[in-house]
Amino acid sequence: MSAPAKELRLAMLGMIEGNGHPYSWSGIINGYNPTEMAKCPYPGITAYMGRQPLEAIRIPGARVTHIWTDDPADAPKVAAASLIEQVVARPEDVIGEVDAVIIATDDGDDHVRRARPFIEAGLPVFVDKPMATNMADLRQFAHWHHEGKTLLSTSGIRYAPEMRLSESQRTHLGDLRWITSFTCKTWERYGIHALEAVEPLLGTGFVSVQAHSDEGGDVMHVTHHSGVRLTLGALHDAYGSFGAVHLYGTKGDLALKHSDTYHAFRAQLVAFIHMLQTGVRPLPFDETVELMAVIIAGIRSREQGGSMIRIADVLHEL
Repeated sequence: MSAPAKELRLAMLGMIEGNGHPYSWSGIINGYNPTEMAKCPYPGITAYMGRQPLEAIRIPGARVTHIWTDDPADAPKVAAASLIEQVVARPEDVIGEVDAVIIATDDGDDHVRRARPFIEAGLPVFVDKPMATNMADLRQFAHWHHEGKTLLSTSGIRYAPEMRLSESQRTHLGDLRWITSFTCKTWERYGIHALEAVEPLLGTGFVSVQAHSDEGGDVMHVTHHSGVRLTLGALHDAYGSFGAVHLYGTKGDLALKHSDTYHAFRAQLVAFIHMLQTGVRPLPFDETVELMAVIIAGIRSREQGGSMIRIADVLHEL
């Protein structure tokens, strides 16, 4: 009889304003203490975690064993809520103690700095979306990948149950012609949600991005080699409309709305853990690189007053 697989030890590293993933992701993997989780400063997390049977919340085969947060006062609170055994004084203290690292911050201009010690130590790293929002950092991640380092970065909405079309829905739509997809907050931090919600329907092959921007946010007009047009909105304060998608086809249209955050995040984390266990990636790294190129192209278009930016030109800089 073969020995049971070793439980993977994970480190949850980093927490910045507006992002409570260390609470939710750690709790989804480990299970959680309801009394302590009730103190979480993000009420949305306590709401969607609380809708699940407590005894069912756990991902077998892995455990978050170590936590570090930017504000040292936060780490003991996350540890108590999400059943994490070790609070470390420095993120690098987890090297030699864990099997993989999760960078739980969503600032795409700061992920190379945060990930570097662990990648260079040979640890697999999951990077919260967006992986990189500037070319220098995207080049660095691509370099690490080509060196054989283990890296993954995705939006949880890629795994949202509501975004998976049935055969009857596909038949109803016919051939896709236009997609609208919406997020709150900024294009830099949350545009990847609007993009990755619908990219699995189309695959790679984005052609261009053109920004229409004002102080309230951005509307990005995106073209795809298939001929499908996309309008991706990132309006800062429209929190209630997050995750709204509309598909327009030759035969019909279809409105989708992301609402099941728990199962989207759980599937995202299961995909990373499965990759650690098997070596099989949930999606090609080059697909993530193209998604980052779309985000970067949107930033450039906005900075250039709405110029059309070709994705091939951005990718050529790699």
